[in-house]
Amino acid sequence: MKKNRKTILFLILSCVYLVSYAQQKYTYKQPIELNDGWKTNSIISQKTDTTLIHKGFTQLLNRENNIHSILVIKNNELIIEEYYKGFSINKLHDLRSVTKSIVSILLGIAIDKKIIDSVDDPISKYLKKPIPQKNIDSRKNEITIKHLITMSSGLDCNDWDKTSKGQEDKVYKKRDWLQYTLDLPIINDPGTTATYCTMGVILTAELISQASGLTIDEFAQQYLFNPLKIDDFYWSHTSKKQVISSAKRVYLTSRDLAKIGQLVINKGSWYGKQIVSKDWIEASTTPKTKITGLDYGYLWWNIPFKINNEVLHAKVATGNGGQYIMVLPSLNIVAIFTGGAYNSQNDKLPFAILNDIIIPTFHQAKE
Repeated sequence: MKKNRKTILFLILSCVYLVSYAQQKYTYKQPIELNDGWKTNSIISQKTDTTLIHKGFTQLLNRENNIHSILVIKNNELIIEEYYKGFSINKLHDLRSVTKSIVSILLGIAIDKKIIDSVDDPISKYLKKPIPQKNIDSRKNEITIKHLITMSSGLDCNDWDKTSKGQEDKVYKKRDWLQYTLDLPIINDPGTTATYCTMGVILTAELISQASGLTIDEFAQQYLFNPLKIDDFYWSHTSKKQVISSAKRVYLTSRDLAKIGQLVINKGSWYGKQIVSKDWIEASTTPKTKITGLDYGYLWWNIPFKINNEVLHAKVATGNGGQYIMVLPSLNIVAIFTGGAYNSQNDKLPFAILNDIIIPTFHQAKE
């Protein structure tokens, strides 16, 4: 009897062990249709082999990662929508530097509406205050809006270099971020060298604000969010100091973030209404310079993906932690990712998902 008890106990413990380590299996569900502007459809409608989707998304369920959401829009329809780590359809997410690419769209709208004349205008034409008070250099008068949005102002501002005086974490400790940035020394002629500079985008947001007479969040709501039926959002920052509106980052749901990507793939149009000009979308997502060897437009990255012998170019907005808008015009796909892998190389996992799962799945349907 004791032997039987031991056997039964062993079997029970074995079952518990197996259940504990049993692999979760991904089950696809068509995104639900809401009154939010999105049409949804089943992935089956794409008439493609979904093996990679099921295999890859099963791996996501069973391997440690920091992804919070994945959405895929194909041919203007939301066909994949998955949430993790407690995130959901209605939960807002800190977009970090994806906000930069949204500022690019806002700038395009300001130009369309003649609030700003040209990206070739000097920033001093619109940014009336503050003005440089230190490191006075005639080249500062030559800094244009285009220099700011291509990260080539020439100021000592490089977020990826801890020795840079304008590195964002250093600026966050200062009392007046705008004044401090304008007072940075010039270390390159404007337009000659591109380095990733968050403060240049804050200056861009501020000059839009000063030119329009609206705070950047008010401008965004009136000219971008309202037309896209984006009602749930807020602007904030991780700094514990009080932060001006132009320095704040936007929080959106993943579905609303996808609308920004769809606006790009539809060349500035949303359901037939032109929100920002086609010319601006084309100009802003076309390479203008390179940062760390990657093509960069007006606050949008251009990143190549190779499949078979074909190179597909994605228009990409990126944010620390794994926030991405990835637009693939050749496949008519928008892929959205949010995540929590802050200050970690793990935030690059979405690139592998796009390259190894999403692109091959839908590329075969194209062939």
